[in-house]
Amino acid sequence: MDTTALIMLIYVLVLASFLGFELITKVPPTLHTPLMSGSNAISGITIVGALIATNEMGFTTLSKWLGMLALVLATINVVGGYAVTDRMLKMFKKK
Repeated sequence: MDTTALIMLIYVLVLASFLGFELITKVPPTLHTPLMSGSNAISGITIVGALIATNEMGFTTLSKWLGMLALVLATINVVGGYAVTDRMLKMFKKK
């Protein structure tokens, strides 16, 4: 990988991290759980991408390990998100 591509990837990572942090801090608490349910769909896409990254031939060992890490973290995010959403919805059910 040449230096220009590496700098561009680092730039995208830093920009996405900053933008994500700014966006999350502006969300009011009443919208947090519905938005978290939507983010589970995005994490599902991350899981598919991580599966592809860990299975592809020609990638380096580092990229396969990073793909595996992304797979584990996205799975934790999806399971935790659905658990919190389910708990939140149970609060609104009549007893």
